[in-house]
Amino acid sequence: MHAHTNCIGVLGGMGPAATVDFMSKLVSLTPASCDQDHLPVVVANLPRIPDRSAAILGCGPTPLPVLRQSIQLLNEAGAGVIAIPCNSSHHWYAELCEVSLAPIIHIAQACVRRLPAGTRETLVLATRGTLASGFYQRELDGRGFRWSVPDSTTEQPLVDDCIRQIKCGDRAAGSASLQALFDRARERGIDTAILGCTELPLAATGTESAGLLLIDSTLELARSVVDFGLRCGWNHG
Repeated sequence: MHAHTNCIGVLGGMGPAATVDFMSKLVSLTPASCDQDHLPVVVANLPRIPDRSAAILGCGPTPLPVLRQSIQLLNEAGAGVIAIPCNSSHHWYAELCEVSLAPIIHIAQACVRRLPAGTRETLVLATRGTLASGFYQRELDGRGFRWSVPDSTTEQPLVDDCIRQIKCGDRAAGSASLQALFDRARERGIDTAILGCTELPLAATGTESAGLLLIDSTLELARSVVDFGLRCGWNHG
C-alpha cells in the first residue's frame, strides 16, 4: 500500500457518461486561474462492474468484490479521499469503507445537506435498487425531512426508462421521460426532487423544472470532494 498523497480518487464507470459529468463539475467548481491551481485527481473508469441495482434486487451478481478491488486500486494510487459517482453502489458503503485507506464521501449525505430548511416534500428519484436499499430515506428521516418515492407502477418506469436512455446515449428520450416525472411531481405539490442517480442530471439539462428545486447528486458529490481537497490545500501542491 502506498501512503496517501494529495489527490482525489474517483471510482467511476457507473456509467461512463455520469463519470465525465462528475469530472466536468469537479473542474468547474474548483477556483483556478491556471492548470496548477486545479486539484489532482485519479479516475478509475471501470464500466465492467456488475449492475448495482439488479444485485440489490436479487436479480444479478453482487458487484461488491469488483468494487472492493477498485477501491484497492485507488488505495495504491494514493487517493486521500474517494468519490463514487454512482448512487446505487452506496448500498455497500460500509463494506467499501472497511477496505479504503481514505474517507469515502457519501453521496446521499452530500445531497440531503443541501436541502433548504423549509422544504415541504422531497421526491427521491433513483434506481429501484437505491430505493430498495433505503439509504436516502434514512438520511432524510435522520434530518427530519418529509419524503416520497415514485409510484412503482406509473412513475418509477419513467425513472427506469430515463436511466436506460441516458446509458445508451439517447439524451432527448431521457429528458422526455424525466419531464413527465417533473410535471407529475408539481401536480402533487412536491417542491424538491433529489436526482439520486448520476444519469438523471444528464437528462435534466433538457427539461423545464420551474417551481421544483432539483438536488443534483453528481454536483453535490463534486462540491463535497472539492471542498475536502481545498481544505487540505491540495490545489497548492
